[in-house]
Amino acid sequence: MVFSGLAALVFEDVEDAGEVIVVRAATRGGAVECPGCATPTTRLHAYHQRTPADVPLDGRRVLLRVRIRRMRCDVADCTQRTFREQVPGLLQRYQRRTIRLTGQIRATVRELAGRASARLLPALGMDVGRDTALRTLLGIPLPALRVPRVLGIDDFALRRGQDYATVLIDADTGRRVDVLPGRGAKVVTEWLRAHPGVEVVCRDGSTTYAQAVRDALPGAVQVADRWHLWHGLAEAAGKEVAAHSHCWAGATGLRQGRLAETTLQRWQQIHELLDAEVGLLDCSRRLGLALNTVKRYARAETPERIQRVPKYRPTLADPYRDHLRTRRAEDPGVPVTQLLGEIRELGYQGTSNLLYRYLNQGRHLDDQPHLSPRRATLLLLTEPQNLTTEQTATRDRLTAACPEITELATLIGSFAALLKPADDNDDRLRKWIIRARAMDLPHVHSFTRGLDQDLAAVTAALTLTHHNGRTEGVNTKTKMLKRQTYGRAGFKLLRHRILLA
Repeated sequence: MVFSGLAALVFEDVEDAGEVIVVRAATRGGAVECPGCATPTTRLHAYHQRTPADVPLDGRRVLLRVRIRRMRCDVADCTQRTFREQVPGLLQRYQRRTIRLTGQIRATVRELAGRASARLLPALGMDVGRDTALRTLLGIPLPALRVPRVLGIDDFALRRGQDYATVLIDADTGRRVDVLPGRGAKVVTEWLRAHPGVEVVCRDGSTTYAQAVRDALPGAVQVADRWHLWHGLAEAAGKEVAAHSHCWAGATGLRQGRLAETTLQRWQQIHELLDAEVGLLDCSRRLGLALNTVKRYARAETPERIQRVPKYRPTLADPYRDHLRTRRAEDPGVPVTQLLGEIRELGYQGTSNLLYRYLNQGRHLDDQPHLSPRRATLLLLTEPQNLTTEQTATRDRLTAACPEITELATLIGSFAALLKPADDNDDRLRKWIIRARAMDLPHVHSFTRGLDQDLAAVTAALTLTHHNGRTEGVNTKTKMLKRQTYGRAGFKLLRHRILLA
């Protein structure tokens, strides 16, 4: 029962040597096939001893001392005159570990790689160093490359901003297909031409990959990633919400103080120059501002369009806003230290510096917390049934702030419905684009122009069930693999781990 995995051997002795259990055994005898000519032979030439390690027992290492026969082939013209017998399923040629011990080590290094495996395996009774662990990992055979019908493609950074690689997977099953060094049209085109059989390609909005697929597989269907479509709309919606801060931020107030005065002054200076028919580039040089900043101010028809709400995050002092406002109204000269003591008795756990900033910014005078454009956009992007009662009320005030925000909320809801693939979504998408362009939403117009440039892939994404989500998941796991093998993560090792995942 204890050594059932060694049933192919004949036991002679088991010795307790402290930290190691030594098992002495021999092969069962009988005829052995010659590896050269496959002729069975029983002719004995000599005996040899092998000392492979086996799976640990009771937390201790197990060492086998196996007596192996060297056999002689009786065929006169056989090139293999003598050979050692092997134990199928237990021992392999030139290996110092049994097959089942190698399997356990491979399962560990496959998940943990070198250093982590070298720390864990000794505690489990398997003495393996980090270099041995890496050699074992690289010795695991990779699965055969099978070209899928639906291919998912994306890139990831080996070193951000410097080196990149491209991962290819089966978009239907998530099976890793290949990892290519580098990225770009040439890398993908060469691989697709060398591995025909792909019918559908799922990708993000990269024009590089789109061109590579068109060059290598003109008849393949390209499918854009629905998450990237939603992300692009979310970015456009965030810019529109920020541009209309003057409409919906009346309850909490726009940014005040010197920064607000500077914003107003810049808008007046830029529009005075524009009214005098001064070009944008000349405005940038005269005022010492970046050209993109000048363009942003020039697009704002009124100063309010460029104003923003304060970027205040929720703080520990927010629950005590009413108490602070009441005390300051009763006694404007009350010391901050006294207020700190009072709210500490009420449960305040923040610092005195936080309270000083909170009062100096005048946040205690607001009837409700400041709502940043980012959080306001998040309310518009979230499904209404997932919002709390308070969030729903805030969202209603946002959507009623101005016609543009009202229409933006409607556009977001109708586009979200398109993300569920349906056969008639192509017609609904065209109607959505026409409706979006009819509104005064310039950032959404930019998003629709991007849809037009990749309309075929976008239409396929909204009508077919294929998606690139599994490829994005592989990239997420790749980041973990890179951290595990930091310092030794050459491309060869990283590629091996990705394909084995």
